[in-house]
Amino acid sequence: MIVITLVLCAVLAFVFYVYMSKRVLANTLTVLAIVGMLTSIFFMVKNDHDHYGLHNVTTTSTQKIYSASPSKQLPMMIYQSIGTANKHQVYVYKTSANAKKTSHTKAKVTTKNVVKRTTGANRIVTKKVYREYKSDLYSFWFGLSGNGHKYVKETNTIYINKNWTVLSATQAKKLQKLTSSKAFQAKQKTAATAYVKQQVMAAMTKNPSLSAAEQKKVTKQAAAAYQAQAMQQLIKQVKAE
Repeated sequence: MIVITLVLCAVLAFVFYVYMSKRVLANTLTVLAIVGMLTSIFFMVKNDHDHYGLHNVTTTSTQKIYSASPSKQLPMMIYQSIGTANKHQVYVYKTSANAKKTSHTKAKVTTKNVVKRTTGANRIVTKKVYREYKSDLYSFWFGLSGNGHKYVKETNTIYINKNWTVLSATQAKKLQKLTSSKAFQAKQKTAATAYVKQQVMAAMTKNPSLSAAEQKKVTKQAAAAYQAQAMQQLIKQVKAE
């Protein structure tokens, strides 16, 4: 409406000044029309620059997330830095356990991502801030400016379990390359066999009457423990590089 008021005041100022014969009245009305025009311009600028008539409104949504890692034994949150200063990151995840495609947080400087550990569900809580008109009156006057429901910023709080590993995209690629190499796999197999044998012997020394089923259980536990330790060591190595 204020745009219409501006145009109307400009037209009236022209009409009053040019077509009215009584100069005192014409000048008075022209001045009033110009004042109305300048007032309209003032509030238009104030609305656009200082967000006059607007206030911030926050909306909150929660999205359950799943690991983007192909390995179920190694759930992972992968991020990609945006720019060279490493001030902003995009985090990659899946929205369902069987999703073929990954999703990611927005690659905007107005998007802030915070990673927190949780014992609850893995999820992203997104708080988006918009500018909305304070009342219908402000919307009536400034609605045509397009400043209503304008996106300002958002904050993603990413809650992940303690067993998730957080790596950059580059680190994740290095980790995948190392674990898929035949030399690494052969080395790990030899080391794992020795570790498992040692643990089984220690268990049998402690309990010579260990049954075959119990030995099998110790073997399985020792193999899992070694794999977890070896992976954590490899992750530390990748992060340190």
